[in-house]
Amino acid sequence: MQRIFSGIQPSGVPQLGNYLGAIRNWVSLQADHECVFCLVDMHAITTWQAPEELRRHTLTQAAILLASGIDASRHILFNQSAVSAHARLAWIFNCVTRLGWLNRMTQFKDKAGKDRENHSSGLYVYPNLMAADILAYKATRVPVGEDQKQHLELANDIAQKFNHDYGVEFFPQVEALIPTAAARVMSLRDGTKKMSKSDPSAQSRIELTDDADAIALKIRRAKTDTGVLPADVEELADRPEARNLVAIYAALADMNVQQVLDQHQGQGFGPFKAALTDVVVQAIAPIGAETTRLLGDEAHLLNILRQGAQRAQAIAEPIVSEAEKLVGFLK
Repeated sequence: MQRIFSGIQPSGVPQLGNYLGAIRNWVSLQADHECVFCLVDMHAITTWQAPEELRRHTLTQAAILLASGIDASRHILFNQSAVSAHARLAWIFNCVTRLGWLNRMTQFKDKAGKDRENHSSGLYVYPNLMAADILAYKATRVPVGEDQKQHLELANDIAQKFNHDYGVEFFPQVEALIPTAAARVMSLRDGTKKMSKSDPSAQSRIELTDDADAIALKIRRAKTDTGVLPADVEELADRPEARNLVAIYAALADMNVQQVLDQHQGQGFGPFKAALTDVVVQAIAPIGAETTRLLGDEAHLLNILRQGAQRAQAIAEPIVSEAEKLVGFLK
């Protein structure tokens, strides 16, 4: 089986967009891949994280992944900072990567904006660490969203340059696994903005720890327009909030948008929100309940992460040690 590496930042509670865009896909990939799932706490501190919050979010994130269906007995789940190979290979890649390559990374420009001089150098070299995360395991496939595709292309450039510089065929090329029908989940308060765990308003998102009452309240308060649900998908084009709610329903019910409209056309948002609440609660509330149960036994969660780190280390250490040997480091 091909090896997959995928990481998620423990910088806040994952929300519905994270679930539909990444986590649900991870669960399905377990059937026919060797999976390495990582809580990328080193990436998280490229922007300031309060230490106690980072620790709490890392445990919460681990519990959510397990509650969502990640099987830590068959696959590997660990936190990035527990395996030193990531940082060691990232430094080598810092020295391989050209500044011009990093200057073309649009995500840094988007995050830093006009205030780039005041951002951390870690945020700037973030893609090099991402490449190290993947190539420390010689993973050949990485599930990513469109916003990370450029970073994955850079990882392949880094691998190719390392191989060229040292006259080897050591690091493999990596394939991006971009879900063809991944739902783009938007804010419940503004249908033109992505749902985000960093949004100041908790009412803008459905968190994976929300219970049935919290989910119902957030959907009931979700912004809509004054129209009814149309009969045709094209009629949603200029109605971002309506389009978002219909898309959420479709993604969780394993339907397409037109099928949802066929069932609910002509309805006002009162009845539709009630139907949507049922679909979301059925999918998300069990994850929240299981997450709460798992967080009640912190020692068990820490043990899972330690065991995962040991298994990750067993794969990454020989690979990164060999890379260090190729570079010329004395061992």
